[in-house]
Amino acid sequence: MRRHRSRVSDGVAGLIALILVGAVCWLVFGGPVPFGSSPFTLRATFTAETQLHLASPVRIAGVNVGTVTAVTPVGGSSTAAVVTMAIVATGLPVHADATINVRPRLFLEGNYYVDLRPGTPSAPSLASGATLPAANSTGPVQLDRVLSALRSNTRADLQTLLQGYGAALSGRPTAAQDATQDPTQRGLTAGQSLNQSLRYAAGAFKASTIVNAALLGQSPHDLSGVVVGGSRAFSALASQQQRLAHLVGTFNATMGALANRQYDLSQTIALLPPLLRATDAALGPLQASFAPTRAFARDLTPSVRQLGPTIVAGLPWLAQSTALVSRSYLGGLLPPLTTAVRETSASLAPTKSLLGGAGALAQCFTHNVIPTGNQRIQDPPVTTGLQVYQELFQSAVGLASASQNFDGNGRYMRASTGGGSDRVATASLGSNGPLYGNAVLPPLGTRPAFPGTAPPIRRDVPCAANPLTELNAVRTGVGP
Repeated sequence: MRRHRSRVSDGVAGLIALILVGAVCWLVFGGPVPFGSSPFTLRATFTAETQLHLASPVRIAGVNVGTVTAVTPVGGSSTAAVVTMAIVATGLPVHADATINVRPRLFLEGNYYVDLRPGTPSAPSLASGATLPAANSTGPVQLDRVLSALRSNTRADLQTLLQGYGAALSGRPTAAQDATQDPTQRGLTAGQSLNQSLRYAAGAFKASTIVNAALLGQSPHDLSGVVVGGSRAFSALASQQQRLAHLVGTFNATMGALANRQYDLSQTIALLPPLLRATDAALGPLQASFAPTRAFARDLTPSVRQLGPTIVAGLPWLAQSTALVSRSYLGGLLPPLTTAVRETSASLAPTKSLLGGAGALAQCFTHNVIPTGNQRIQDPPVTTGLQVYQELFQSAVGLASASQNFDGNGRYMRASTGGGSDRVATASLGSNGPLYGNAVLPPLGTRPAFPGTAPPIRRDVPCAANPLTELNAVRTGVGP
């Protein structure tokens, strides 16, 4: 028995086909996938036309990570536009310092894509819907823009530049211009001088080759790293357009100042060859000094290794020293010491004079007093053989013994009052005349003889500058 299967009506089949066709068109023309997660939306502002359209690819390092979903003009007379992009999960995260460049897929114009550089990890990540400023985006450089820069006045200026360059190469220098030039180049045009410089080109190119080889670095990708670093530096400069314009203006003013002193600048350049020759001659000894320097560095290495433990051992001492000089300890002595030092400063000038006098007194003792006290007086027949300072101290005992002769028990008062048979007289004592007396014993003489006047004293010279007194050179006076 045949089974009857139910058929789908024509209306239902047509509705299903219409839904499928609409879904395909929706996906083909850039619509989001229904019931899927919302894509990451990123906007970027461009100051000129970008030639982008819907579904233009967005790439990171050549890998597709999204598409352009909208290009919205800013409006008015401005050519700026805001480009909206949908970024998939493989292109995330995008940081705040990200940059966007519009590049052509082909050598000729047309068919552009967005080159996204997501930025550095140190910068904060952007949220969906964020907008990059115009400083972080660059549009394509189109051929018509390049040609539009070469207008009639620009072409005329270029012709003037080429004519001036040709005149500079072929023009003969004046006598005033030749005065500051090297003798071998006087009377030659710039072109002739350049031709003569070719004889030195081989050596210069060899040195340039060495420099270029050094620029490649020691490891692979060193030069590419330099290029990447330069790109980051130029990107940073591009983000500071106003400051860069101010820098260019300041540089122009600097060049103008140099142009005003071009004669002095030419003299400076003329003095560079002797300076370079002297520098080249000094490089040999300088290079020879590197070997002892390296040896010194090797010898210094063990002490450098000990520097760390020394510092560690010194840290507790520093901590204790810090506590010692704090306000609770030595720091508290500072206010009273300040007052004491302030009062002490008033005595510095008198102390200076005192020290000067003490120094002069010490020199006097060293050169005069002490040598005089160390002399031995020859006075026969009563010579003692002692030094003068010793006789001075022993005279105290003799003075005590001699003083008893002048009291009631002494010999002078009891036995010598009447005097002796020897008559003595002094010299005239002014208005009193001479004195007379009778001596028990005849006087032998007077040592030293009385000169009648005191020895001269010179106060205009220091004591140490006076000659040493010779005690044995004195004159002995005769007896009566």
